[in-house]
Parts: sequence; C-alpha cells; structure tokens
Amino acid sequence: MSMHCGYLFKRSFRRLLSSQNNKGLPRKFPLAGVKNVILVASGKGGVGKSTVATNLAIALSKWCSVGLLDADVFGPSIPLMMNVREVPEINHQKLILPPINYNVKCMSMGLLVDPSSPVVWRGLMVMQAIRKLLRGVLWGPLDLLIVDMPPGTGDTQLSITQEIPVTGVVLVTTPQAVALADCIKGAEMFGKVSLPILGLIENMSFFSCPFCSVKHHLYGSTPLSELVAGTAADVPVLAQLPMEPSVVRDCDKGSPSVIDNPHIGLVFDSVAERLLLHLDLESET
Repeated sequence: MSMHCGYLFKRSFRRLLSSQNNKGLPRKFPLAGVKNVILVASGKGGVGKSTVATNLAIALSKWCSVGLLDADVFGPSIPLMMNVREVPEINHQKLILPPINYNVKCMSMGLLVDPSSPVVWRGLMVMQAIRKLLRGVLWGPLDLLIVDMPPGTGDTQLSITQEIPVTGVVLVTTPQAVALADCIKGAEMFGKVSLPILGLIENMSFFSCPFCSVKHHLYGSTPLSELVAGTAADVPVLAQLPMEPSVVRDCDKGSPSVIDNPHIGLVFDSVAERLLLHLDLESET
C-alpha cells in the first residue's frame, strides 16, 4: 500500500512540474539603472557568505559603482557588517534611498524592521518583501549589484531568479563535507534556472599559525577543485580564505577586513579583478 501511494505521489508531482514548465517562466525585467547582478550564495548557513559578500562589494567598489542587497529577510547581517544603522529615507517617487557606506549602496530588511524583533512571515510575505527590496529601492545608476542570498534553495532564491536577470552566481563554502554537499545542491538549483556559476570561494580554508606560519587545514587538505570535480559545482576556485580571528572582530564592529587587513584585501582585490574581467566591466570604468 505504501509503495502504491509513493508511486502515485511521484506521478502527481511530475505532472505538476510538467504543467508549470509548460506555462513558462515569468518574464524578467531588469532593475532600473543596474547593469549587472551577482548573487553570493551557499547551500548552507554558517560558511561566512555575508562576510564574503560584504568584503567583495567593497573591493569591487574600487573599480565600479556597487550596491549590496541583503536578501536574508529572517537573519539580516549587512547592517552590522557595513555599519549602517539609520532608517532609509524615501524620495518623492516613494522609492527607498539606500544608505551608503564604504562607497557601497546598502539595503537590508534589517533597516526597515525593529532589529530586536524576529521576522515571522510566511512565504508570500517574504516574496513581497524581496520584490520591495529589488523594485522599491533607488539602486541605479550601478555597474554591479551584489546580492547576499540566504542559505538554502527556497522561496527567496526562486523569487530573485525569476524576478530579475542575474549575471551570475558566486558560491561560498567551507571544505567540510556537509557544507560542500549543500553547496553542490545550490549549484544544481542555479543550473536548473540557467544561471552561470562564476566561481567558488573557499572560506576558512586553513589556519596559519601566527608563530611558525605553518598552514593547518582544519577540514582536510584535499583541494576543493578535487572535492567538487564532476559535480554541478565543478567551477573555478576564485579564492581560498584563511580562518582569521580578526575577520570576525572586524565584522562585529562594522569595519570589514578588506579595508584594514592588507592580506585579506589583496585576496578580495584579486577576486574582484577576475569578476570584472569576466563581466567586461573594467574597460567601462
């Protein structure tokens, strides 16, 4: 009996997917004045995705105009990391004016709700909030909008990928097997909606001893490129970031490491230059 029910469920589910595919995807409309959109994503929380998105946005701002959107409605991190606390103003067109810090336009649900209160919303309200953060903010003119995605492969991911044209995705992971498994699932999801993966950033890749400079690989020493070989996440590794206590302290005080830490700054500058060359933005700025 259970096998028969399972068969009927799978058949009904396949029919539902087929009917949705036949209807076609909703038409995407670009954000006014925004040339490119890059999603910084991970399948799993706790891998340092928001830290990467913040530092990458500031590094990119050296060469082009950049915005940073915090798409994590339930756990926004950007206001703290970018040291942006003021409630945004609204212009005569009823568009939100994103605050600017470190030469980056920033917007987050954390700037619109009481930061001490949890956001307890169902899927429809989340999708409406995401649409407001995309369409209800005066982003342009921008060369590049970095979107700090929430973990997982749910409503927010689908809402953004179906709402606007996306240039590509940067995936963030740690070399830990559990994080990699979810990262690969995320890559597969973006592949199903035809979004190119621009590369992988391996966070907390190693710890360098401050006394002897020996690198300790806390999650194993197998190269990330080998761990993802043959999977949907088999793409170029853009950077391997060390595990540094100063990075945590910098994020907590709203002063991203790319500003004052020369080593971290060089790493993110290198990633930024590679992305700009891929997007052919360097010649425009």
